Amino acid sequence: MPVSRWPAADHVRCLRFHPLRIGAVVGVFAFGLVSACTPPPPSTVTVLARMSEAQRVGQLFMVGSPAGGTVLATVGAIANDHVGSVILTGRSSAGVAATRSGDNALQGLVSPAATSRVPLLVATDQEGGLVQVLSGPGFSAIPTGVAQGREAVATLRGQAQTWGGQLAAAGVQLDLAPVLDTVPPGTAANNPPIGVFQREFGFDTGTVSTYGTALIQGLRAGGVGGTGKHFPGLGRVTRNPDVSRGVTDTITTRGDPYLAPFAAAVNGGVPVLMVSTAFYSRIDATRRAAFSPVVIGTMLRGDLHFTGVVISDDLGNAAQVADLTPGARAVAFLAAGGDMVLTVNPFTIAPMVQAVLARAATDSTFRARIDQAALRVLNLKASLHLQAPS
Repeated sequence: MPVSRWPAADHVRCLRFHPLRIGAVVGVFAFGLVSACTPPPPSTVTVLARMSEAQRVGQLFMVGSPAGGTVLATVGAIANDHVGSVILTGRSSAGVAATRSGDNALQGLVSPAATSRVPLLVATDQEGGLVQVLSGPGFSAIPTGVAQGREAVATLRGQAQTWGGQLAAAGVQLDLAPVLDTVPPGTAANNPPIGVFQREFGFDTGTVSTYGTALIQGLRAGGVGGTGKHFPGLGRVTRNPDVSRGVTDTITTRGDPYLAPFAAAVNGGVPVLMVSTAFYSRIDATRRAAFSPVVIGTMLRGDLHFTGVVISDDLGNAAQVADLTPGARAVAFLAAGGDMVLTVNPFTIAPMVQAVLARAATDSTFRARIDQAALRVLNLKASLHLQAPS
């Protein structure tokens, strides 16, 4: 091929030339190309096909790791239980560079045996206000959701791009934000999970829709994915599922106007949606949202046409699910149509993974559900440039 007709470098991942065939002078240039290029990553379908069942199941879990360091239980979850994603928890003021160093160490646990060489997805809660895990040199102090909702929309979008860029520089690919719950006017003080902490963008669905979508777009421009939460909404409950049992929303319906921010986020391209663990008595009276095929299958996948990754709220330490064994929680979420089990408690990973593997070994329908979820996770990772090498 004449030099003048070679494709542009950004269109070519690897050109393989033999210098003895095309001459000494050109051969030297060909050697330069070969040494600088890499083979294209395999497709997600190919990666899934080469994975063991245990590795596929591991991709469906996100395990907690302290933002200021790593505990042995988290290391074991990745190395032995093949867990494919990590959430940085707690609070760290170490700054961008130190966080990046820690995240690089976590990525160093990736191997053919652990994750089939698929990189870890690293996430954290970087909402703002009292819910900001990472701070220190290189990280902005992010205001509360209420304060963000008072900015001009374009201003928030630009700020979110900056915040996203900071996370990307720190080795984080997914922000568990924005909060898309709407708190009715005058009720914030009686809404412990959202309103008390000023996590909402505003007190009407239009404001929440507009600002939630702007934050998602800004994060994407900054190089990270966003996560809309907590479907189908925690803005009208009077107790917090993290610390209370039996938390129930008695108002929200399948066609509720308060679902509008989640629909707007889907239309805006949000890659991940988080499902709450509350009961919604007018939607599914017997099952918590995270365990409900009606909430995940009928509403999220059907009504909202969401094709991305569905992640659970915390299934490790939340009081709302404490009546169930860790294994039962994981199986119920995945069987209902969920894709990624989030547990901030690494000590729950082993029993969760074992329960999922046991169910998959005896239930072909559930085993197919595992493959479907694992492929969604791999596609999410590929979209965030976390692709396995060939």
